[in-house]
Amino acid sequence: MDEVIMDQVVFVAHQVVSWVASAAIVFGGVVPYIPQYRDIRRTQNAEGFSTYVCLVLLVANILRILFRFGRYFETPLLWQSIIMIVTMLIMLNLCTGVRTATELNTKRRSFTDFDWNYFWSWSRFVDYLQCVLAFTVLAAYVTYVLLDSVLFVESLGFLAVFTEAMLGTPQLYCNYQNKSTEGMSIKMVLMWTSGDTFKTGYFLLTQAPVQFWICGLLQVCVDFAILFQVYYYSRYPQKPVSHTTHTTSAKAM
Repeated sequence: MDEVIMDQVVFVAHQVVSWVASAAIVFGGVVPYIPQYRDIRRTQNAEGFSTYVCLVLLVANILRILFRFGRYFETPLLWQSIIMIVTMLIMLNLCTGVRTATELNTKRRSFTDFDWNYFWSWSRFVDYLQCVLAFTVLAAYVTYVLLDSVLFVESLGFLAVFTEAMLGTPQLYCNYQNKSTEGMSIKMVLMWTSGDTFKTGYFLLTQAPVQFWICGLLQVCVDFAILFQVYYYSRYPQKPVSHTTHTTSAKAM
């Protein structure tokens, strides 16, 4: 009788841990963007956040969803991709609105101009939606045609997670160009690091495809590189700290 009760307790505990881990995987990826979103809303300044981070995550998660049609992986990872896509669109909407409101140049740039010089620097949120939709349709069509090819499916999976592993590189480059991490939420990067470490461990424990955990390790390395920038630029400032007051910040309150 005691053994039966113990087995039930162990089973329930295992289920609870599994649910908690799944919830952390599904929602943990979007948590780092909450402080960054609040900072942008509060200051009405999006200069410290690279919207190419959104581009990287949108591409990576769209490809990951398509990869699942060719090779099964855990359902929480699928939901994570869907929620991340929605979150990145929300971030893009905010950044576009803020930059349009504070931009001195009155010329509007759009996706349908097909001007490579202004790629991913458009004036309206709808242009980003058009680009994402066009990419999704094209990628889905190619996946449908080549779905029977094992080489294509495995390459698609690698491309999806490798793109996500490069998530921090736009922010890394943005910090390098600015010679500062001012305007970037350090909380966001710390959450990136903890989340990516947890996610990589989850990949290993659930025996996810090898592409997932290899690129997860690469992602953790990029996170630590950004944290090093935070330390380096705070200890050895490369430019004067900006004390500009944004007159439109009251709109965020």
